[in-house]
Amino acid sequence: MKSKYVILASALLISVATFAQKDQIKNAEKALKSGDAQGALAQLKDAENLIVNAKDTEQAQYYFVQGNAYLDLANKKVEESKNLSAAADSYKKLIDVEKASGKQKYSTQAAASITNIKGLLINSAIADTQANKHSEGAKKLYDAYLLDKNDTINLYYAASTAVNAQDFDTALPMYEELKKLNYSGKGTLYLALNKASGSEDNFANAKERDLAVKLGTHEKPKTEAITSKRGEIYKNLALILVQKGKIEEAKKAIADARKTNPDDSSLILTEANLYLETKDYDQYKKLVGEALQKDPNNADLVFNLGVLSGNAKNNADAEKYYLKAIEINPNYTNAYLNLAALKLEAEKPIIDEMNKLGTSAKDMKRYDVLKAQREDVFKGVIPYLKKANELDPKNDDVAKTLLGVYKALEMTAEAKALKATMNQ
Repeated sequence: MKSKYVILASALLISVATFAQKDQIKNAEKALKSGDAQGALAQLKDAENLIVNAKDTEQAQYYFVQGNAYLDLANKKVEESKNLSAAADSYKKLIDVEKASGKQKYSTQAAASITNIKGLLINSAIADTQANKHSEGAKKLYDAYLLDKNDTINLYYAASTAVNAQDFDTALPMYEELKKLNYSGKGTLYLALNKASGSEDNFANAKERDLAVKLGTHEKPKTEAITSKRGEIYKNLALILVQKGKIEEAKKAIADARKTNPDDSSLILTEANLYLETKDYDQYKKLVGEALQKDPNNADLVFNLGVLSGNAKNNADAEKYYLKAIEINPNYTNAYLNLAALKLEAEKPIIDEMNKLGTSAKDMKRYDVLKAQREDVFKGVIPYLKKANELDPKNDDVAKTLLGVYKALEMTAEAKALKATMNQ
């Protein structure tokens, strides 16, 4: 008979606990309606241990109220990132409970809230990056990705933002996940100018964009291709691995990527950059040559060959590549700058010899020859410095170098005109 009383007592305890649990959820709802989200969460905390064994409908209600409370705090900017993530977690639990039970009461609202949270995380992340708070931005973008893993671009941006924060330990697993997904980011942008805001809006497809133009809300439609981001992904992955001393892992990662994506020429450049980083110049040159065969009019490739030749003190080849880069892209500022710097290197040995000369007739004669040679060097760089200054007028170093050349050649009028633009 004793055992029956024990069973009866247990049943009464469960019944009391169930009623208490329902009351706590109701009290939490009342607190939230009155604007006391913290009070609502405190009420729910008291029911936390009992909710696991509660009915599906009560579990769903519990997580719904909890999600709403966290979201309310986030909207009030109270530990925004933390509470947005907590809200999303509650809503996901709610959806799982209702999916398992087959009864859906709150799932639609919860799904809408998750979409809202995703947007809030992304907007907050953008604000963080604009304020140079890259670590915080990276975390929010990753949380946005976790909410919707189909939207892989948020994982890509999270990894890139972590790199901007120099947080390579955080970026590495993100890039490894992008590698596993074989993410490229390649696509198409359907753009049109919003007449009301003046901003350029992106549409899901050409049909929607063209409809907006037809309705008169937008104008100047255009379509842009989004190039593959695999090269950048594997470049950053490799550089992080190199930094950690994992050279062979870095080489294998890029080799695997090239096997998987044989037509992605950006990966050749990534592999070339890896060998440049590890100072294997022969392999670098071989890979750049391979890339040039696929894309002979790639000015960046040609320019990089010029840099490599310059580093190897092969000035004749460096000049050839810089001139080729300019031929491909006449507005390639860095090619003009490097070409000018390369030619100015000829001044040092001339100056060194001039400083060693004496005052004899022979020495004075040699001095005049060297002076003429130095002037020829300066005259030779003027076209490149002028073009670089024209393309990048805010670059003080270029302007100062050009001014120095004018003064050395006693080109007073040119120096005065240039100085006037520098003082503006």
